Amino acid sequence: QVQLQESGPGLVKPSQTLSLTCTISGGSITTNSDYWSWIRQPPGEGLEWIGYIAYSGRTYYSASLKSRTSISRDTSKNQFTLQLSSVTPEDTAVYYCARKRTGTTSHDYWGQGTQVTVSS
Repeated sequence: QVQLQESGPGLVKPSQTLSLTCTISGGSITTNSDYWSWIRQPPGEGLEWIGYIAYSGRTYYSASLKSRTSISRDTSKNQFTLQLSSVTPEDTAVYYCARKRTGTTSHDYWGQGTQVTVSS
């Protein structure tokens, strides 16, 4: 059973960089065919996919957030990290990490989510 756990600060000031880490247990970040995503849900809105890092280390980002997003990984710790720069209050959301396998249409394992508020 794969388990994902998000961690990071719950409050970030405008213009700063939001940084969150997802720790994976019960699976490996380098397992062939696995893609590890960051997804967020602003208050009162639907889910928004931010980007992923693949088992190979390749990354791919949402076009709307690409200029501000970086996803990296630490294979020794089985973790991957989201950095979102120049945040504004519109980046306030619950942030989730999740796994998707090649050939499937949805993410099958999700973290519980972590609330991040952007405010001065």
